Amino acid sequence: MLALAYSSMRLRSATISRTFWSINMVALMLVSYGEALVLAQSQSPQSTLEQPAMPGARYNPTHPETQLPLDVDHDPIPSLDSEDASPVSASLPLTPVKPGEMQKRSDGVYTMHEDVDEVLLTCAVVDEKGRLVTDLTQGDFRVWEDGVPQTTSSFLHQDQPVSLGILVDESGSMLDKRAAVNTAALELLRASNPLDKTFIVNFSDRAFLDQGFTSNIDELNRGLAHYDAKGTTALYDAVAASASELSNHGKFPKQILLVITDGADNASRISLEEAIRRVQSLGGPVVYTIGLLFGADKDESERARAALQKLSQETGGIAYFPRSLEDVDSIATEVARDIRDQYTIGYRATSPPNLESYRVVRVEANAPKHGKLLVRTRKGYYAKKPAKFPAQTVKEASL
Repeated sequence: MLALAYSSMRLRSATISRTFWSINMVALMLVSYGEALVLAQSQSPQSTLEQPAMPGARYNPTHPETQLPLDVDHDPIPSLDSEDASPVSASLPLTPVKPGEMQKRSDGVYTMHEDVDEVLLTCAVVDEKGRLVTDLTQGDFRVWEDGVPQTTSSFLHQDQPVSLGILVDESGSMLDKRAAVNTAALELLRASNPLDKTFIVNFSDRAFLDQGFTSNIDELNRGLAHYDAKGTTALYDAVAASASELSNHGKFPKQILLVITDGADNASRISLEEAIRRVQSLGGPVVYTIGLLFGADKDESERARAALQKLSQETGGIAYFPRSLEDVDSIATEVARDIRDQYTIGYRATSPPNLESYRVVRVEANAPKHGKLLVRTRKGYYAKKPAKFPAQTVKEASL
């Protein structure tokens, strides 16, 4: 079982030294009490998430900050799926919204009313020169599922807030790259929608959730600074666990993962194919990857490039391979722009959802004034009886 570990677990355990005879009784009482606690813990169900330190501990600037429990909603912005997601105005009548229709909230944000039988696709469209095309209409798109044409039931092109996970490699080879990578990640955050909710994961052979969902740039900066560059690279494990984190705790249905690494996976317990399947089975967050492969040997570089390209292509993202650290800033800004200029297309599959299987999806766009267009979206999804978009009550993010 894969999980994100809390950053507070990086703290080292303290040792107990012997004391004087005059306080032996006190020491024995403490030891007995500690054994009772250990016994109680060993008899309780084991959580896949390691627990944070007690909140009353004295602040130590040399230690990572304690993260708040993920099973408690500390965010004042309500979830989009909750019935009270927007305030009710006495001056405006309540009007029912049909599945697939757009509704404008009081804050000016448009939301798509959820239909449990509707498949939602996040799509980016570029022309032959790779330039984003942002003026298409619903009638410009065609959708196929398993080769069968589908009828689009909803359409949205707006700068929507997203739930975003930033995963940064902290293996030993990243030591001299992290400062530049962290700067680029901050550039992406500043260029993104200010309402986005983002979490930070630093990973090597384990994945640490060093900052939970927030829009606060300073808190995200501290999360990026928690890295300890050493160890191996369990990239696929980190992607799978982070996709679960998005599914369990992300407020917004539009979900993104950005992965930054400098080499091939060499420590995961699952394969690349299993990680992709995990992402697709959770509704398919779009995965962007940045491979800093300019310092890797040829064999590792080729393996890493192939894996990152497949991970991004299967989920509707882009794989970037900068030639130097100086290129990472501009790539980060491009990723932010790509995320903000996407279309959301919904359709009700002609095959019933209770026929659980993998469905291949293809989307095309045709607008003569733009010439040939390329639509980037996920390659497919695993059909299952859909449930309501998960509320923030799940305590674990695990595989």
